[in-house]
Amino acid sequence: MDIHRVIKLGEREEFNGFERVRALIDAVALLNTRRFYMPPPPFGAFPDYSQGSVLPPFSDASLSSLRIVIRQVIRVRHYGRVSSSNKIRIAKPDKNMVKGARDARIQHNKMVRDQKRAALLKMKRAFSGPSSSPRVLVLLGLSSSVNLDLLTKDLLELLSGEESGVSSTTVASQAYKLRTTVLMAPYGDLVSCMEMAKVADLIAFVVSANSLDDDRNAGNLIDKFGIQCLSVLRAIGLPSTSVLIRDLPSGTREKQNVKKIATSVLASELPKDCRFYPADTKDDLHKFMWLFKGQHLSIPHWRSHRPFIMSQEVGVEHHSENPGKCTLLLSGYVRAHNLLVHQLVHVSGAGDFQLDKIDVLQDPVPLNERKDSDLMDTDNLNAIQIVRTLKPDTAKQTPLVVENIPDPLAGEQTWPTEAEMAKADADNKTRRAKRKKLPQGTSNYQAAWIVEDDDELSDGSVEEDDRMVLDGQKDISLQEGSDQSDNENEHNRESFDEETEADTEMADDENLTREQIEAEIKKHKDASGLDEEFPDEVDTPLDVSAKKRFAKYRGLKSFRTSLWDPQESLPPDYARIFNFDNFTRTQKHVLAKVLEQDHEHVDGSVKVGSFVRLHVKDVPVAVASKLSQLSRSAPVVACGLLQHESKMSVIHFSVKRHDSYDAPIKSKETFIFHVGFRQFVARPVFSSDNINSDKHKMERFLHPGRFSIASIYAPISFPPMPVVILKNMHGDAPAVAAVGSLRTVDPYSIILKRIILTGYPLGFQRRKRQCDICFTPLKTSDGSSRLNCTLNVVVGDELRTLWELMEL
Repeated sequence: MDIHRVIKLGEREEFNGFERVRALIDAVALLNTRRFYMPPPPFGAFPDYSQGSVLPPFSDASLSSLRIVIRQVIRVRHYGRVSSSNKIRIAKPDKNMVKGARDARIQHNKMVRDQKRAALLKMKRAFSGPSSSPRVLVLLGLSSSVNLDLLTKDLLELLSGEESGVSSTTVASQAYKLRTTVLMAPYGDLVSCMEMAKVADLIAFVVSANSLDDDRNAGNLIDKFGIQCLSVLRAIGLPSTSVLIRDLPSGTREKQNVKKIATSVLASELPKDCRFYPADTKDDLHKFMWLFKGQHLSIPHWRSHRPFIMSQEVGVEHHSENPGKCTLLLSGYVRAHNLLVHQLVHVSGAGDFQLDKIDVLQDPVPLNERKDSDLMDTDNLNAIQIVRTLKPDTAKQTPLVVENIPDPLAGEQTWPTEAEMAKADADNKTRRAKRKKLPQGTSNYQAAWIVEDDDELSDGSVEEDDRMVLDGQKDISLQEGSDQSDNENEHNRESFDEETEADTEMADDENLTREQIEAEIKKHKDASGLDEEFPDEVDTPLDVSAKKRFAKYRGLKSFRTSLWDPQESLPPDYARIFNFDNFTRTQKHVLAKVLEQDHEHVDGSVKVGSFVRLHVKDVPVAVASKLSQLSRSAPVVACGLLQHESKMSVIHFSVKRHDSYDAPIKSKETFIFHVGFRQFVARPVFSSDNINSDKHKMERFLHPGRFSIASIYAPISFPPMPVVILKNMHGDAPAVAAVGSLRTVDPYSIILKRIILTGYPLGFQRRKRQCDICFTPLKTSDGSSRLNCTLNVVVGDELRTLWELMEL
């Protein structure tokens, strides 16, 4: 290649940077021959040598710099490539090491693949194998026009192969090689629908084409109760779902139009894998059952951690030696995990109990063995042959511990060392040297929180010229505080919160008339609106001294960074609840034990799919009779409890107000909590969810559109766990107030109640940057007196408590 051609190629402006570098590389190849001479130009500038002028000799320095640049360009172009010379340098042991790592990686992937395959096979056998428990199919109508009785009858006749009526709800079908329990959720009973959804393997939502009007309007396809059921079941956790469409028209085009309408209405409310089936004829139900048999069922995550049984028959054994207690008999199939005779069980709607024994019974509805009838006869459960009986070992049985027994000597301290005593004496001398001026009625505990300052607003040395009176108000000087009698201090300590307690007492009264209830609701609505518009602002009572009314409050310099000991001034009864050193670590160990019970053979365990009869001891007779009545409309569920789940502690839930509930939700009101399989009554305290602070601000109301933390005293549960909060409506059906999930268990979570008191500026001191604030009642537009106060008052660069500044 001619050198002048190379230079010309490098000078052309239309060439990009890569083509210029290629030209330079060719130029260097020619220059390396040392047969051409050219002056050393600056890099990037090429003179014109087209006229054939004599070329001076090329300098070695310029050639070296040019070579360095070109080597860097070549290194970038060939990034990641290995030259043949470098390949030779790789030693043979390194090649063997790489090959061993590859084999290890292949072996690890194969092991993970085998584990997933084994888990999938185990799940398939648990749901569809011959030894698996019957699949639970729940039919739930989304409107009042759906006839579930006829649909349930058609399904049971199809599964049993009999044309006559079927009395049992559990059927073993030889044609489908499947055992199924068909349950019908009662329309209008939200609690029964929730209990059935908790144990369902598949929920079939049923809609009727008759609910559509002549214009095919989809507004009547699902009514108000159906919308409420869908939202609550989504909060609990939906298993596998499907939609059955009944009462379809005869024409093919009309059927497709109705199916499109149902899909457009319900597709956004249900999971993406939900399918829609016609369910009018026997062929339609036959197709649905074949797909149901081969469907991969998904269950909520919280339900897969605990063993449980679903009993549709409840028996009672009375004891003459203890007339108030009895033994509750629950029969059903063990599901989810192996059940231990040593562990505690929770009976839904009754409480936590110990097991007296477990009878493993012969399967009443076997799939492989052909009997005279493939139906479960619930009246002859007592006549079923007992295969074996498991009795708990007293040494291994989990005790039913609800509350902790506090140690009266736990608060005693050891004798301090001499160094600690010397330091305490020095601190006392320093503290006595500083004379504090405290307001009247201030206790020693409150005085410890008052910030020291040499410049007190009550100091009499303030010059009159430094004061400036605003708006013609009189100058109010602060008086020096003095001690108060012990009786008044005791009264201050026993004073209660007027905003929360007094209103709650009236709300909890069951003897209120309809007019009083409506007036109370209107009062709470007004208070909720004011709290949402002016949060934490309260009115100071005119008939009670402010230092008495706000005696329990203290000032914080910063809500986020100020220190607050969570164990200070706790009542003695607080030692009766349990606390974890590390709740996350405990949860991990407890869940690992559940998996060990399934993989290893443990004495006293019953395998999944076995038909058993639980003997639950020490159940109150009144509770047992109530469960017998409830079992006629909904199954009774008994679940095995994990370790520590019978003990009491402080449970925190992340909740959100339900869209269908329009009444105000006030803190410390009585609600019904549905936490997994548990049901109990509690009075929650709502607080804000501060992730960047260890302190949480108490909220007086649960406002719509945002999440809050609800804290209650309740038995321990391990997340994930859904929660549904219901409110009794004075004789009507319970309404859904809020939904959410379990957050954590922490009895030492700090929940502080904040109040904002705004005052009227009276005057300020320029030298000391201090401001006097008058908290006298102000006249409002209607002529009434009102006083808004703030607990924290800014004075200069410091944040002071109310008691440092003034005496009311």
